[in-house]
Amino acid sequence: MNARCFLILLAGCWTTFAQQLPATWRVADTNLTAYFESEVSRLESACLADVKTLDDWTKQRDERRRQLFDMLGLWPLPERTALQPVITGKVDGDDFVVEKLHFQSLPGLYVTANLYLPRNLAAPAPAILYVCGHAEVKTNGVSYGNKTYYQHHGAWFARHGYVCLTIDTLQLGEIPGDHHGTYRLGQWWWNSRGYTPAGVEAWNSIRALDYLETRPEVDRSRLGMTGRSGGGSYTWTTAALDERVKVAAPVAGITDLRNQVCDGAVEGHCDCMFFMNTYRWDFPLVAALIAPRPLLIVNTDADSIFPLDGVNRLFTKTRRLYELHRAYDQLGLVIGPGGHSDSQNIQVPVLRWFNRHLKGADPLITDAAEKPFSPPQLRVFDQLPADQRNTNAQEFFGTRKVEPIATLEELRQRLKERTFAGWPAETSNLGLTPLPSELGNLGLGVGWNPVRFLSQAHVPLRLFRWGPGAAEARRVRIHLLAGTEPPAVLSPAADTATFVFSPRGLGSAGWPGDARKQVQLRRRFQLLGQTADGMRVWDIRRALAAVRELCPGLPITVQAEDAMAAHALHAAVFDDHPLRLELNRLPTRYRDGVDYLNAAQVTDLAEVLKLVRTRHEAELNP
Repeated sequence: MNARCFLILLAGCWTTFAQQLPATWRVADTNLTAYFESEVSRLESACLADVKTLDDWTKQRDERRRQLFDMLGLWPLPERTALQPVITGKVDGDDFVVEKLHFQSLPGLYVTANLYLPRNLAAPAPAILYVCGHAEVKTNGVSYGNKTYYQHHGAWFARHGYVCLTIDTLQLGEIPGDHHGTYRLGQWWWNSRGYTPAGVEAWNSIRALDYLETRPEVDRSRLGMTGRSGGGSYTWTTAALDERVKVAAPVAGITDLRNQVCDGAVEGHCDCMFFMNTYRWDFPLVAALIAPRPLLIVNTDADSIFPLDGVNRLFTKTRRLYELHRAYDQLGLVIGPGGHSDSQNIQVPVLRWFNRHLKGADPLITDAAEKPFSPPQLRVFDQLPADQRNTNAQEFFGTRKVEPIATLEELRQRLKERTFAGWPAETSNLGLTPLPSELGNLGLGVGWNPVRFLSQAHVPLRLFRWGPGAAEARRVRIHLLAGTEPPAVLSPAADTATFVFSPRGLGSAGWPGDARKQVQLRRRFQLLGQTADGMRVWDIRRALAAVRELCPGLPITVQAEDAMAAHALHAAVFDDHPLRLELNRLPTRYRDGVDYLNAAQVTDLAEVLKLVRTRHEAELNP
C-alpha cells in the first residue's frame, strides 16, 4: 500500500474510530466539571490564607498591588502624558450645569465625559468619578456614549452638592473600541499580548482622577468612585490601584472565582471585566487592596451574572481584612431585590454612603434619580478626531519591551513564570491503564492498543498505539492531532512504535458543546491563570513521559502541524531528553492561532525555535 492510499484509508478509519468511541471515554473522562472545581478550590483556599495578622497583609500589600497593575497591562506604569482636556460645550440643568469634555489618557486614546457641577459652589466640593456599565446609546450609526444612559447618576450627585465626572467606556463611548476579543471575535492573541480592556478602563479612570484634581471646584481630599455592572468592576480595580479614591461603592461589579468558573457566570461577561490572572488570584484579593477605606458592596438578590452566594462569600473574606484593620464600620453590604437592573433599591444606599463618608452627614433622600437630557444634548464630539487610537487600543495598549533571552534554561524559567504558571506544581503518577482491545484493528492491518494516562487531576487522556511492541521497536513516532484528521505524514515502518495523541479538548478528547460553548470553556481557563492551549502543552509533556514509560530508551520523533506544532515546540522547551521535531506549518507569530498567556511579553516564536534547536532537532515543513 503506497503512502497516499494509506493516508486516505487512515482518514476514514480514524474519523470512524473517534466517532465510535463510547461517550464515557470521549467526554466523561475529561471531566471538566471536576477539573474546574478542583482548580477553583485550590485558588480560593489559597486566597488570603497566609494573612493571619495585619502585619502579614501590610508586608505583601504593595507587591499585590504591583501584581494587579501587571495583570491589567499597566506595569511598568505608562507615562502620565498631558491630558489635553477640551470643553466642547455646556448644558444647563435646573440647579447644576454639565460640561461636555474630552481628554487623552494617552496620546490618541480619548476619553469622552460629562462633568456635572452644582451651581454657585462656595467652596471646593467632594467629587465622584462615575464609571458606566454596558449600555449602547446610538442613533443612525452615531454613538452618544453610555455616559448618556447613566446621566441620572451625575445629575443626582450634582443636585446633592457633589462634582461628578461621568466617563464613557472604550467600547460603548462616542469613539468605538472593543471589549470582545475572546468573548466574540476569536482574537485569542489578546491573551498572548497580555491585553485586556479592563486595563484600559482602569487607566482611563486613573487619568480621570488626574483630571478631577485639576479642577478648582474639587476638594482633592474627598474623591469617591462608583459605577454599576461594568462600571462596578472598574470601580473595584481602580480603587484597589489608586488610594486617591477615598470612598468606593461598586454596584453589581464583582463576584468570586467560583461563580465565574464553576457556575458559568463568565458567559455573561465580556473581556473588560477581567484581568489576566497571571498570579492566580481569587477576587477577594482585589477587595483587600481597598481596605481600610470605606467600601460599600452593592448587589441584587437575583443577579444571574453576579450571583448572591458569590457576593456573600467575597464580602465575608473582605470583612476579615477590615476586622484586621479595626475598621468594622468602613465596610458595608447592601442587597436589593431584583435582577441585574439599575433600581432605586441600590441607588439610594450609594448616595447615603458617600454622604456619610465624604460629607459626614446622612440626610433623608427624598428625590429620585431621573434623566434630564436627551442623548444628543450630552454628545461631546460633532466629528470624531482623526488621530484617535481607541479603535485599535488592543494593538498598542500595555506594550512592553521584550527582554533578550540567552539560553534555553532562561527561556524555560521565563515561560514558567509568565505563561505556564497554571501548570501543576508537581507531576503525579501517570497511572497508565490499557483500555479494552476491542477498540481494535480498524482494518489497517495494524492492531490498535489504546492506553489511558493521567495528565493531571481530573484530566485522563488517551494514547492510541500501533506497531511493534517495546522489545521489537527501534524508534518511536508520535503524531499530535488537533481533530479527527489523520497525521499529515505517517510512516508505519515495521520497527517503529507509532502513537497518535490529542490533548484535552481536541480530537478524541474533545469537550461537549457547540462552537460558542467551546469559546466559553476556553475563557474559564483564562480566569484560572491558564489557557486551554497552555494546558495542552502540559498534556504533550505528559504524553511524552507516558511514551517513554511504554517504550523506554527509544529515540522519539514528534510530528505536528499548525498550532499543534507550536504546542510541540513549547513542550520541547521543558524536555530534558533529545527529541526530533517535525513541525509542519509552524506559526510565525503568537497571534497566528496560538493562545498562551503573556507569551508575546516573554519572547517570540522564532526565538523559541532557535533556543529549542540548541538541545533538540527541529525540522520545519511548509
